[in-house]
Amino acid sequence: MTAGAGSPLGVLVANLGTPDAPDAGAVRRYLAEFLADPRVVPLPPLLWRPLLHGLVLRLRPARSARGYRRVWTAAGAPLRVHSERIRAALERELRGRGRAARVRLGMRYGRPSLADALAGLDDLPAVAVLPLYPQYAAATTASVLDALARPGGPRLRFLAGYAGDPGYLDACAARIREFRARHGAGDRLLLSFHGLPRAAERRGDPYAAQCRATARAIAARLGLRWDQWVLAFQSRFGPRRWLAPYTDAVLRALPGLGARAVDVFCPGFAADCLETLDEIDREGRAAFAAAGGAAFRYIPALNDHPAHVRALADQVLRAAA
Repeated sequence: MTAGAGSPLGVLVANLGTPDAPDAGAVRRYLAEFLADPRVVPLPPLLWRPLLHGLVLRLRPARSARGYRRVWTAAGAPLRVHSERIRAALERELRGRGRAARVRLGMRYGRPSLADALAGLDDLPAVAVLPLYPQYAAATTASVLDALARPGGPRLRFLAGYAGDPGYLDACAARIREFRARHGAGDRLLLSFHGLPRAAERRGDPYAAQCRATARAIAARLGLRWDQWVLAFQSRFGPRRWLAPYTDAVLRALPGLGARAVDVFCPGFAADCLETLDEIDREGRAAFAAAGGAAFRYIPALNDHPAHVRALADQVLRAAA
């Protein structure tokens, strides 16, 4: 992707997506699209589709809708609200650096769709595609690429993860450092990433290794000893073995290891969402307290933190150079 300094710079910011409303019907439509993606559930369609429509989509939407209702805001779903703020801040940052930029937001599932977002950039010769997934995974990053693979339209420059980007790692450390400066530091810092089935790692997916490297780099930037932080994986689903250790199990174990106060940050989530606000800040908080924990502090995701936006702008400009 090349562009002169005066050429419009097209950017498609992509994220996972969210239901249109916190009710069972909207959640069912969202999950039907999400769970039908073979990147997400790599099972033969003849085996998975009957189970998906006959069981999962009958039972899961009502339960998931309750979680969405707990985190829904007057402006809508937190994931969409924060993703839009990232999009707007990125556009301002690029323009502030003297680049005429047009930045659109598209969701892999739900609305605004990737196709609709890309349609708003079709008149440009090239577009940088920035999935808001720091760590590459076939189930997330590659799925965005699948959805955008089509003939015609602008040339796409795909930014496939930024787990090792110094600007991103600095932003994570800054977010944690600023939070602890205001609220004090807990006995342990828990860095929680979204989980994947263990089979994905065995197939060569680099996601788990990138999560571990990200956690080590953040801990190093904060000057933490090995016994002051821990990595874990959350959001497991179904009977298969997932990446371990599991976040809920770690939170239940920490009080018994002498960690009465825990700070939790989720480096793999660029924007706060159901998994951070309900699963971590509600369910995780309750699990930690039930195990004897005294203080649980959830550190917000990077969202539109200035250091995060600057790091994203740096990547986009490198892609456009």
